[in-house]
Amino acid sequence: MQAGHEQAADSPLIHFSVIRLEAFDHSDRRMWSAAILAGGRARRLGGRDKAALHVGPSAILERQLAILRTIVDRILIVANDDARYAGYGVPVVRDAVRGAGALGGLYTAIRATGTPRTLVIACDLPFLTSAFLSRLIADGHDVDVVLPRTSDGFQPLCATYSDRAGVKLGLEIEAGVRKVIDAVRGAEGLVIRELGPDDLAPYDRHGALFFNVNTPDDYARAIDVEARLGSSSVVGSPEPDA
Repeated sequence: MQAGHEQAADSPLIHFSVIRLEAFDHSDRRMWSAAILAGGRARRLGGRDKAALHVGPSAILERQLAILRTIVDRILIVANDDARYAGYGVPVVRDAVRGAGALGGLYTAIRATGTPRTLVIACDLPFLTSAFLSRLIADGHDVDVVLPRTSDGFQPLCATYSDRAGVKLGLEIEAGVRKVIDAVRGAEGLVIRELGPDDLAPYDRHGALFFNVNTPDDYARAIDVEARLGSSSVVGSPEPDA
């Protein structure tokens, strides 16, 4: 993509950018929303719904909603199966861009919330805490993206994004980019704040913060981790984990 290129007025991405969820109260205090990405096919889990997998007494999605409700007033789920998530009490939005994978889901989330900034998380992260997600939001008020970076690499599906970032990611999609981190880091002019391993350490004393469930072995390990950590992993305290 060349710098300075703008989308044509008839672009479907531009049309989607005006979508707003009427159920949301846009006068809310923080001007933040949260979105859970639940549109993946979970091939390595035999097509099982990751979000519905129980880790401890609650499903992963239920754990995440419990955390997010302590942080923001508006939450949505991005998924291609409305009925599957209809009972969770939050709006469900279908992917706006077919064939763009997780990047399309991320773009959809940012553009659909209708708020200046959005906290986005993947549905397969059972051990996120309110303390850490609150840190992401606190660091996201004056930048386009707050992007965690662990020793394993960047974590763009547990990050915050401005509405401007959504526009830029749309341009990356139209340019043919499909890998999330390539789009985020390659988008023209985005101001990105990285949280590196030292920043993350106070929130991840047990090494489980970014543990994600992709395979049956991962799911078995998640159950073991939950048994070790107990219910304190469900909703974090206002301070970093002790």
